[in-house]
Parts: sequence; C-alpha cells; structure tokens
Amino acid sequence: MSNKKVIKDQRFEEERALYNATNLIVENCLFVGEENGESALKEATEVEIKSCYFDLKYPFWHDDNVVISNSTMTPNCRAALWYSKNIEINDSNLFGIKALRECNGIKLNRLNVYSVEFGWKSNNIEGRNLIINGDYVFLMGKNINLRKVRYEGKYSFQYIENLTIEDSIFDTKDAFWHSKNVIVKNSIINGEYLGWYSENLTFINCKIKGTQPLCYCKNLKLIDCELDGCDLAFEYSEVDASLKGNIKSIKNPLSGKIVYDAADEIILKDSKYPSTCELIKR
Repeated sequence: MSNKKVIKDQRFEEERALYNATNLIVENCLFVGEENGESALKEATEVEIKSCYFDLKYPFWHDDNVVISNSTMTPNCRAALWYSKNIEINDSNLFGIKALRECNGIKLNRLNVYSVEFGWKSNNIEGRNLIINGDYVFLMGKNINLRKVRYEGKYSFQYIENLTIEDSIFDTKDAFWHSKNVIVKNSIINGEYLGWYSENLTFINCKIKGTQPLCYCKNLKLIDCELDGCDLAFEYSEVDASLKGNIKSIKNPLSGKIVYDAADEIILKDSKYPSTCELIKR
C-alpha cells in the first residue's frame, strides 16, 4: 500500500499549483485555465502522474523521481521537462516544443512525441517504442539507447555521444553530424548528408538512402549495409565498409577498405587529399 497522498479529478490553473510536492499521486487532473499558470509541479519529488492533461507551460522543472503515465501534454505545454532527473514516461503524448532538455536518467516507453528541439543536452536515456516528429532531436545528448523508434525530422542526433539505436526507421536529414561513438543496428535511414564529421560511427545491417552520405568521417564502419541510390558517398572518410547491392557512386574515400557488390561510378579524381582506400568489388 502506497503512503502517498492522492489528488484526483481536480483542475489546476494557477501558477505553481503543486510546487514542491512530495510523495504524491496526481490522477485524472486537468492543468488548464484562463490564469495560464506556469510551473505546476516545479521542484517535485517522488510524484506519480496518472491520466492527466497538461495545457500550461513548464510543468516539470527541477524534479526528481517522477513517473508519468497515460497523460497528454498539449502544444501549449511548452518546455515540459527541464533540469529534472530520474523521470519515467509511459503511454503518453508530448506535443509541446522543447519538451525535454538538460535532464538525466530518463526512461521513455510507448510515446507519441511531436516536439521541436526534443531531448537537448540530456543524458542517460532509454527509449522504446517511440514515434518522434521534430527537428534537432537529442542535440548534444550523451549515453542514449533507443529501440523501435520511428522518427521524422531534420538535423537529428547532432553532437551526440554514446548512442545505440536498434530496429528503427528514420526519415531525416543531416543526421549524426559531429556525433561520437554511435552504433545503429537493423534500421532504415532515409536522409541526405548523413553522418558528416562523425567519429566512431557504425552501421550494422542497415539500409541507407539519400545523397552524399558519410563524408569527412573518422573511423566509420558499415557491416552488411545497403546504400540504396546513394551518390558521392564517403568523400574524405576513414572507412571500413562491407556493402550489399548497388551503390550509385563512391567519391574519393580517404583511407580504409570498401568491399561492394556493384557501383554505377567510382570517382577518384579532383581530390584535395591523397586516397589510400582499398576498393574491392566482389
């Protein structure tokens, strides 16, 4: 039996309505109203949120040990979770801009996220069964593990460190720029200019689409991957690749080895830097 106080079936519209709440269950409540109150649960600790509706700004700032389930944060619920730690969100909708920022220790399960600038500068994140739509997702994040994610948006995973992605589908552009220590497995990535300036970026059994992928990379690895229709790939990259199917063109890889089935064109000219990359056709 929980010793937490229960607040149920209430409406809150004033600023800091439940400020500094501790050991609390908030169930089937509305955070709406003409007062347009901000920061409803700021500085909260050991709080459970169940089946609630948030239509006001900044509800969860500087919080610790909060579980949110079956709840909705509307587009009016801007910057919902900032500077918080040990947060779990399940079966919920996050529709406000900048919904998660500078947080640590986050578990995300079965969410619909429509949020530009989601997850900036946030660390130690586990995400499962997510639908995410919005540009610049997880910018400058660290220590992130994602599985079964469907993502649509530009400029994803830039300046990120220590990321693992599995069984996911991405419709994106300029993804993984300046990233470090990223592994992507069993996934589909559709987007232009993938992975430029990355370090220790690895794709395993992935299908990649889009123009000019994987240029200026350091220690790039592709294991049993397909580059479908990709052109001008690998320019000035340090690469170790095993490619399936046909690639449209490979251009001036810097070093390493590329084993491929077929290529429409191999471009080894007009290079600013000498290429020592070994190209092997099966």
